[in-house]
Amino acid sequence: MKKIISSFLLLFLIILLLVMSGCEMITPPVIYEASPTKISYDLTYGYRVNITGPGRYELSYFCDTPEVLKGTITYQKLHPTEFETKILYNNTVIHWNISANSAQTYELGITASIEAESYLVADLDGTDALTIQQIQEEYPALITRYTGIQANETIRFIDPENPQIRTIADTIYNNEKTNNSFLIAKALFSWLKQNIVYQIHPEERATRSAEVTLSNKQGDCDDISFLYISLCRALDIPARFIRGYLITDELNGIVTATPHAWTEVYVGQPELLNGWIPIECACCTPSIVTDINQNFGVESASHLRLFTDDGSNASLESSLSGISYITHDPSITITPDSFATVTRYQELESKKLIITKNDTRHYE
Repeated sequence: MKKIISSFLLLFLIILLLVMSGCEMITPPVIYEASPTKISYDLTYGYRVNITGPGRYELSYFCDTPEVLKGTITYQKLHPTEFETKILYNNTVIHWNISANSAQTYELGITASIEAESYLVADLDGTDALTIQQIQEEYPALITRYTGIQANETIRFIDPENPQIRTIADTIYNNEKTNNSFLIAKALFSWLKQNIVYQIHPEERATRSAEVTLSNKQGDCDDISFLYISLCRALDIPARFIRGYLITDELNGIVTATPHAWTEVYVGQPELLNGWIPIECACCTPSIVTDINQNFGVESASHLRLFTDDGSNASLESSLSGISYITHDPSITITPDSFATVTRYQELESKKLIITKNDTRHYE
């Protein structure tokens, strides 16, 4: 027992001498287990619409086209006629507008070949990020577009003016004692992960507002993203909603494409996606530090983008809607079923995420 105590005392004295002499402690890097950082796969998604009975009908479907931050995509339309390519809320979409009177089945959507690579912001200290004041002064158009309320006729999904949300954001801002947009966004993310639990609610298909998610202390990917965006906007940090798929290689060998949502925050570093950084709000890891290291300023190769919100109410409503149709005869039955199928999945590269003692990170 005396030997153990003596060893601890000796170690304490060594550390004390190093501190007093001005020597730096050598901090080893944090190294995470290797994970897929480059993948390829084919994805077919859209709606299969089965129409029975005689009479006239109309179908309208705006299909979002796929996008990755790093990688390549080629795609083809499943139904090669009766479509128009459009720019909708700054996103490229394929719009099928079909009017007919014969019973049949349509497959409306896209089949794509995708090669995707993980993207990350190397510097976790936000050294080159703008202050909130600089964003306000230099980018007033972004402040106008991406710091307000977004709602439909009845629900404020993104609500930076909510008193509780504003109080939480102001408290975090005052505690951080910095005006750096990156560091404040990271502190808001840390609060989110400490106080809100990721939890799907399949029995309730409707997307919840930021206020409801805050009250429940839980929500799915859409809900949590809306709350985080609201917190950022409450401090005049531009933030926006991203919708797409999450590609998951299950343990049983089946690869799935699950509808998913995440966020982007504007911090003004021009080399970072024109100043925007991606943030995965629905992550579930053992610690807040791990959440930050693996998901703040990171978009994994498994994320596939379909729609980036432009800050308007119409854009948000569009991202939450699906196919629409009109029947002109009561004998007609229209049954739309969404689908997303992954084939030819390959893991092309697997690397470890390394966090250095200087709070920078890279894959190796």
